[in-house]
Amino acid sequence: MKIQPVKIALVGCGGISDAYLSTMINKFKILDVVGGYDRNPDKVKDKVEKYGIKAMTFEEILADDSIEIVVNLTAPTGHYPVIKQLLEAGKHVYTEKVLSVELEHAAELVKIANEKNLYLGAAPDTFLGSAAQTARYVVESGMIGEVTSCVSTLTRDSEIFSRAFPFTAKPGGGIGFDVGIYSITALLSILGPVTEVSGVVQTRKPQRQNFALENFGEPFQIECENLMAGTLQFESGAVGNLLFDANSIFTVPERPVLTLHGTLGILYMADPDHFGGEVKVILKGSSEPFVMPQSHAFSEEYRGLGVAEMAWSMRMGRKNRANKEMAYHALDVLHGIVKSSAAKTNQVIQSTFEKTPPLPRGYSGQAFFEFIEEMGIAQ
Repeated sequence: MKIQPVKIALVGCGGISDAYLSTMINKFKILDVVGGYDRNPDKVKDKVEKYGIKAMTFEEILADDSIEIVVNLTAPTGHYPVIKQLLEAGKHVYTEKVLSVELEHAAELVKIANEKNLYLGAAPDTFLGSAAQTARYVVESGMIGEVTSCVSTLTRDSEIFSRAFPFTAKPGGGIGFDVGIYSITALLSILGPVTEVSGVVQTRKPQRQNFALENFGEPFQIECENLMAGTLQFESGAVGNLLFDANSIFTVPERPVLTLHGTLGILYMADPDHFGGEVKVILKGSSEPFVMPQSHAFSEEYRGLGVAEMAWSMRMGRKNRANKEMAYHALDVLHGIVKSSAAKTNQVIQSTFEKTPPLPRGYSGQAFFEFIEEMGIAQ
């Protein structure tokens, strides 16, 4: 039986939209991208010319019954009002991270989606890539024994990012909520829910001066965290340490650390901001780590893989993997660290989620990619 493609519209045609549109249009038969909207008409015009989609108003997207999924790529502060309108109009929604800046707003979105029986998915979807899926396979195979602890560190330079990408100076754009969530989501996908957190969060030197030529010397404010440190207690018994620091340096390529320590070995994960990358393992009694062969597909840039997986989930009547419960839990962990820093005490995480099955194993060649696309990206 032929599966009907899912019609998609885009809200927000900024920089990240190219990565999404390229993947959704060129990689997945299940997706049919028909239109896009942005408050800036020039941005929409660029995408129309580049990808052949239709320029639409937000109202047209809401009213078009043929559009099933709307992909929201607005800035984090716009997520709540945009997603709420879409859900209330009966649209399934997939959004860039985070689900919403405020936890109570995210809870409301989850509630609306549940009441209306709608899919609500959220980035990051990089945990569906070959690197994180291979790391999960290693852990679940028992190769490194019981995971007892994990470490994630990341540095960036907010002097560069807050000027080049102004949203990174706004709520939801800080190093924890905008970047650290990749590490947190990868860890959740492998280790499961977190039950308790503690942490320290700072906004160092919030008053800055603009060095851009058109605004040279004008002051601006950093309105989000640029330093986040946290300790996580996982339901599994593992303990994790996080350190996200935007007051350091930015390297190309970035060199984040994401390591899982087990009773029989140590797993060194790739950059969780990417789909692929080397996964290394050192086993008890060994002196050097070895590179683990990639056990799964999607080793290249597949931003929007979560949209395709959600579309297949809709057609096949199953729960999507980059789902609202996991996204809400990741946000709950971040807010728990913020609350812990303010209250100077540990915070119990009230939310939880159920781990979905891993993607099917297979190499990342095009033939296998086409096979699992036809199979609905894994039953």
